[in-house]
Amino acid sequence: MSASRFLLVSLCASLGACAARQAASLQSYSLGMARAEYRDYVGARVPLCDTEPRWLSDELSSVNGLLARFLSGTEQAANPEALQHSQHLGLLQEATRTLEPVMKIHRQNLKALGECGFHRTGAFPELTRRGTELLEQVKARMSEAPSALAAAELRRAQRRWVEEAPAREASARQTWCTPLPTVGNADLYFARETNDGRTEWLFCDGLRVAAPAEGEPQLITPEGLSKRDRRRIQPQRYLDAAKAYPASEIDRLPDAAASSGGASAGQAVHAD
Repeated sequence: MSASRFLLVSLCASLGACAARQAASLQSYSLGMARAEYRDYVGARVPLCDTEPRWLSDELSSVNGLLARFLSGTEQAANPEALQHSQHLGLLQEATRTLEPVMKIHRQNLKALGECGFHRTGAFPELTRRGTELLEQVKARMSEAPSALAAAELRRAQRRWVEEAPAREASARQTWCTPLPTVGNADLYFARETNDGRTEWLFCDGLRVAAPAEGEPQLITPEGLSKRDRRRIQPQRYLDAAKAYPASEIDRLPDAAASSGGASAGQAVHAD
């Protein structure tokens, strides 16, 4: 083989090797305000150990940084009282949709790095240790997403319940009460359980029965009733009506089952 042909073959082989090393294209990923660049060496069937170590170090560091920022940006996702709760929960929700493929590639790259002759040099030992640690922490944080999202939905449902309570009571009164109810008729139109566990049964004539969380119900009459109206009142009728009212129809603060799509709470019905 001539010298020129030998050089040509060598150059082609060299270029082929370079092409193989570059076959793993650089990918970008953004999560919130964080961004990372990485390569999928396993997916591209390119030996990770053939890459330029400085490039690989930058890529691993880039993903580690994104994972660390994700953890910092979701610390309050499960704390509805935190000022940043909504922002942190939104980032966690976004991550559940998009982050797992990046984590898988990062995990594969860290594992493949252990086969490289340079894996104990420079920043690689710390990048490997830190990356493995971050992957476990992120996996744990991601596992909290369903409960954090459910808690947020429950909180929204409870806030709506409080805001809409007056409208529900007014609607029930309009449905079950006559325009001018007679005192003493004991027509019950609505029942609710307050946040402190107290239950109230409301009657069209303005009377109500109230029961503490622990204790017996009592009839409460409005002020200003005439002696004639007071004589019409038979307390036991009101107490009996309250007792007969279906417990499942009492308007209550939504619980986890109700907020996740169960039967809607607080649908008042008329009890004869």
